[in-house]
Amino acid sequence: MVEPHKPLLITPGEPAGIGPDLVVQLASQTATDTWVVVADPDLLAERAQQLGVDWQAQLVDARTLHTAPANAGAVRVWPVALNAPVEAGKLNPDNAAYVLQTLSLATDACLQGQARALVTGPVHKGVINQSGIAFTGHTEFLQARCGCDEVVMLLATEQLRVALVTTHLSLRQVADAITAPKLERILTILHQDLVQRFGLQQPHILVAGLNPHAGEGGHLGREEIEVITPLLERLKQQGMHLTGPLPADTLFTPQWLKQADAVLAMYHDQGLPVLKHLGFGQAANITLGLPLVRTSVDHGTALELAATGQAQVGSLQTALNYAQRLTR
Repeated sequence: MVEPHKPLLITPGEPAGIGPDLVVQLASQTATDTWVVVADPDLLAERAQQLGVDWQAQLVDARTLHTAPANAGAVRVWPVALNAPVEAGKLNPDNAAYVLQTLSLATDACLQGQARALVTGPVHKGVINQSGIAFTGHTEFLQARCGCDEVVMLLATEQLRVALVTTHLSLRQVADAITAPKLERILTILHQDLVQRFGLQQPHILVAGLNPHAGEGGHLGREEIEVITPLLERLKQQGMHLTGPLPADTLFTPQWLKQADAVLAMYHDQGLPVLKHLGFGQAANITLGLPLVRTSVDHGTALELAATGQAQVGSLQTALNYAQRLTR
């Protein structure tokens, strides 16, 4: 449990995208006394001006993160300088290192106990890789930064929680990545964090099969028979409440979901389209298995909406709400 007076650190993500918009827009609509934004203060001020939003910043650093805002409505900003000027909607690989610097500073501050949780805005994986930095996503970056053997991506709305066995892999790689040891690590983390962070005494997890119709008795694939089912049976004997493997095309129906606390999907586009159809813009991405609480928006950089005033703040608000809830 983290002391509630410690700040939530927000990294807006890709500077040419809607991350800065979301921060300044939400700051004009809600209390910000628990926030510290890790970003270039000039970028935030410029985006606020473009959006016609009142903006007051109070600069802090690693030693003064806990300093209360001097003026009501002021947002504390931990300054990190951009590497190159930003034009809204136009990606620039020169700023990829800036994005990762904000994320590294914020992560390390959480690890050192200076902050309550990390809330991340959307990054653009393509432009980071274009800059020459290998990057597959926030989840994998944080796993490496925190030195974790395994983490779990969980997306959550008020109605549904969906976790993933594999995250940012091509479909050609997915089947080979689903091994009994990996599946055991994922389910163990998911079960433990549903108990410890979400306060569920005996969480019920529905597990999707990998193949259509969960393999159709081996006629459409043998991963269910050879890997998934034996592992689930062993974990159930150890006390986990698991059901599956279930066909993914019927798993996401009311008769199953009404009895579940979470769904474990085998790959990214098996589970997340359903969740985002149900609650896009009102969901949060939560990384389980880290030694810190990290939540994020459920959408991308939306470059075409940057500085237009059309970006919706709902997912950032949801991510902030979850960060506070999971650290109480």
